[in-house]
Formats: sequence, C-alpha cells, structure tokens
Amino acid sequence: MKLTIERSTLLTALNHVQSVVERRNTIPILSNILLNAENGTLGLTATDLDLAINEQIAAEIITPGSITAPAHLLYDIVRKLPDGSQVELDYQSAEGRISVRAGRSQFALSCLPKDDFPIMETGELPHRFSLSAAELKRLIDKTRFAISTEETRYYLNGVYLHAADNDGIPVLRAVATDGHRLARVETPIPADAENIPGIIIPRKAVNELRKLIDDTEGDILISLSDNKICFSFGGSLLTSKLIDGTFPDYERVIPAGNNKVLELDGKTFAQAVDRVSTVSTEKSRAIKLTLSDDTVTLSATGSENGSATEELAASYNSGDLEIGFNSKYLLDITGQIEGENAHFVLADAQSPTIVKDGTDDGALYVLMPMRV
Repeated sequence: MKLTIERSTLLTALNHVQSVVERRNTIPILSNILLNAENGTLGLTATDLDLAINEQIAAEIITPGSITAPAHLLYDIVRKLPDGSQVELDYQSAEGRISVRAGRSQFALSCLPKDDFPIMETGELPHRFSLSAAELKRLIDKTRFAISTEETRYYLNGVYLHAADNDGIPVLRAVATDGHRLARVETPIPADAENIPGIIIPRKAVNELRKLIDDTEGDILISLSDNKICFSFGGSLLTSKLIDGTFPDYERVIPAGNNKVLELDGKTFAQAVDRVSTVSTEKSRAIKLTLSDDTVTLSATGSENGSATEELAASYNSGDLEIGFNSKYLLDITGQIEGENAHFVLADAQSPTIVKDGTDDGALYVLMPMRV
C-alpha cells in the first residue's frame, strides 16, 4: 500500500477515528486503526467492539492495499507535521512496517495484519430516517449532561430515543436521567420514524457522534434495529451497539401538580448560582433559594469558607418558599437555557422542580431538591 494525502485532510479523519480507540487495550489490534486504500479513497476504521467508526477521504493512491497502524501514535505524528505538507504512507509487507514521510521527516511504525482487525457487522437495520444535523446536535446537547455514570444502573448510561406523542402531535423524543435530574427534549418526528422502537444509545456513542457532527450542516441518515444504530453523513459512518435494557417510565418522575411559577433571566441566574456556590462545600455543593414576592435570594454556606448571598429580581408571587439544590446540577440545567426566560415550576421544598426554557417549548428538565 502506498499513497499521498494532504496533511489537514488526514489529520481531520484521524482525529475522528482515534478518539474511539481506548488508551489501554488488553487486545493489541484494538489499539490500531485499519487503513484501506483503493480507487482514489483512503478508508480509516476504528473500533472498541461496541462502537465503530469509518471515514472515507480522498487520496492519491499509488498502490492499493490494506494494513493496520497504531491509532494514537499515527495521529500524534500527523498532528506535529508542518501545516500544508503532503504526507506519504507506504507499507511494504516484507518490512512489516508502515513508513510516514513528510518533507524531511520520516517515521516507521509497527503494523498488525489487517485480517486480525474485527469488523462490526450491522446486520439488518429495518428502520431508516433522516434528521438535520442542527436538530441532532440540539437533542444531544440538551440531554447528555444528565446521562448517568453509575455502572450498576447501566440502562441509564445513555440517551433514550423514541417516538412519542405530545397532545396528539407525534414527536421524536430524547431523554436522559441519573436519578437526580432529568432532561426531556423533543422535535417534530421525521418521516419514517413513527414506528421506531425505543432505544438507549450509549454515552460514548453519543459523545463521539457529537464530535463527528460538529462541523456538519446537512442531514444525518439514521438506521437502526433493536440492538444496533448507524449514523451516516458525508464520508463518515458511525455504528454502535445499543444498551440492552429497559429505560424506566420517566413520565412518572415529571410532577403534574406543581403550581408555583418563578420566572427570571436564565443567564443572570446561572451567573449568580456560579458565584454563590463558590463557598459551598465540595461534597454537597448545596445552594438555597429563598423565594418571596418578585425576589429570589441565593445563599450558600461552607464549613470553613464562610457564606455567600445574592439577591435577584424575579417574577414570583406564590408565597414564601425555601428550597435547596445541588448547585452543579442547577448549573447544568440553566446552561441549556438559551433564551432570557427561565421558568421554574415548583411545589414545595421536598418535591421535584420543573425547569423550562421560555424560548424552547420542546425542552423540559426536572431537578430533585436537596435538604440544606
């Protein structure tokens, strides 16, 4: 295999695929990426056996062929090459190494046989629909902060994607929760997505997908079955296994009887929470909200660091109320509110609070209070 490729093109593709590769692997071949050169295209593939990514980029193919190369090492080399340089990749089976040349720089890297590289089979993917990159980014950005990292509750370690009904209107809904907070975001259902099964997309797949589509503006083709999902766009294909579990009935967590409404400027409130929580203890991160007529007072106390208070103007007239929250969870949710108006719908100090974005009807958050 021998080819020449522009450094920035190769670097972008390597950046995408190498992030799937775990830094520590007990199976040596999983530390490598598969390089396949043919018909004017270089294909790069990486996998961790649960997630696979394939990128196709244009290259000048001198001799077609395939080989695997160490992912992170190759990425680091190309990243440090001069910008604008032409990179030559040359693998000679007799030497068992792949050489990387650019200008006066030359590297020789150990290879592993292409036949050892595991290929993830997608199987039959009966459900197919397209979603704009902008909407997919929105669904991910407004939910992934609430994905649980608790491995024992593995069915919460991802985003639950499913077709749902909102007052008779079909929607595509993404939900994530860790038991302390919940994010539910929906968008009008795309054509052909009405009958998809409810699926749980793992956290790593969600994060890798978000990085991949960062600069994408077109439509993403989504294909799925009960246990696999594929995202296809441009020259990229991301395939992931799905979490084999049942997502809990999240609707039961969303309170229906909350009747105390607090409205305030989301950005101003988030900045105040950030300031006041500076003194809160690292373990609890507790912050107290004291609500009275058109005023909310934020306060926090640290065992050694002292205390802090800040008063904000707000729209509220439902009687005095004191309620505590974990300031990090509060900041995670207020960070998703893009408009000026943040709506908090409360019941009492012990009940879950609903948070809404005044400019995004499709986003709803639930936050559990804490004792302060």
